[in-house]
Amino acid sequence: MSDADRMVSGQKRPEDRVDNALRPRRLDEMTGQPRVVENLRILIEAAKGRSEALDHVLLYGPPGLGKTTFAHVISNEMDVNIRITAGPSIERAGDLAAILTHLRQGDVLFIDEIHRLGRAVEEILYPAMEDFALDIVIGKGPSAKNVRLNLPRFTVIGATTRLALLTAPLRARFGAVYRLDFYDIDAICEIVERAASMLAVSIEEDGTHEIAKRARGTPRVALRLLKRVRDYAEVRADGKITPDVASEALDLLEIDPLGLDDIDRRVLLAIIEKFEGGPVGLDTIAASISEESDTIMDVYEPYLLQLGFIERTPRGRMATRRAYAHLGIEDNRPPRQTSLF
Repeated sequence: MSDADRMVSGQKRPEDRVDNALRPRRLDEMTGQPRVVENLRILIEAAKGRSEALDHVLLYGPPGLGKTTFAHVISNEMDVNIRITAGPSIERAGDLAAILTHLRQGDVLFIDEIHRLGRAVEEILYPAMEDFALDIVIGKGPSAKNVRLNLPRFTVIGATTRLALLTAPLRARFGAVYRLDFYDIDAICEIVERAASMLAVSIEEDGTHEIAKRARGTPRVALRLLKRVRDYAEVRADGKITPDVASEALDLLEIDPLGLDDIDRRVLLAIIEKFEGGPVGLDTIAASISEESDTIMDVYEPYLLQLGFIERTPRGRMATRRAYAHLGIEDNRPPRQTSLF
């Protein structure tokens, strides 16, 4: 199973498209990420006070935390149009040039997965972001000419889940860089309540909490789970989401009370049962559950690390006592010796 096929994946899925109607439109409607919201509020008010285009903004963090939503909110707050594209979609320098020449004063160009831009495309983007100019080479050979076209002042909002893969020159051209963190339970509850109200779903407060605590701190996952629980409530219950109904629906989807799914448990069980809790190398874990090591490291491992269920050591991955307790397995390992030297 790929990450995109998992119910608890932060990656976009086809059924997530209807979430556009649930997106906040203004900063005042945003839930969670208070530091980012307040910094953006100051940035936007300052730019509007000077009648200038907003400085370029880079948003990074795990998928599903609202980078695209923030881009739409910024364009709404600035009262400008937004043009949306993605790094893999811009294959040639000419593709980017066509997009840039259609921008108007103050417009927002949102580039999702900006770390996947090609080198030739980045070379066009550098002067566009810094000097608001587009350098075009006309002709070939000795008769080739370099023509510079002036562009209106616009704003690039870049989004990436892999900040380390962004080249240093491109990163340096963003005036504001913000990290989006996982949301706490209270923020996810607010998001679920708002979505349930807009979807006309009857839900109890404890039912909201049951969904929120299994959403892995990710709004996209929370909204996806809400829709699946709604379906269960309509078919198996009276249409109202109670704590029991939510629990039954999510148990049927094999999502446990901490948001772990079958693949997460397979990773933990491989370390505990096959390798006595570790330490064990990442490639060995991958081979034992028929997954790619990069997928485990980039997709499954971050949330398990966040929960404190595994730890990285120089000799490999180890399952913690928390992981044993969560899975209901007795930890018979001797206490770890800590050296003072």
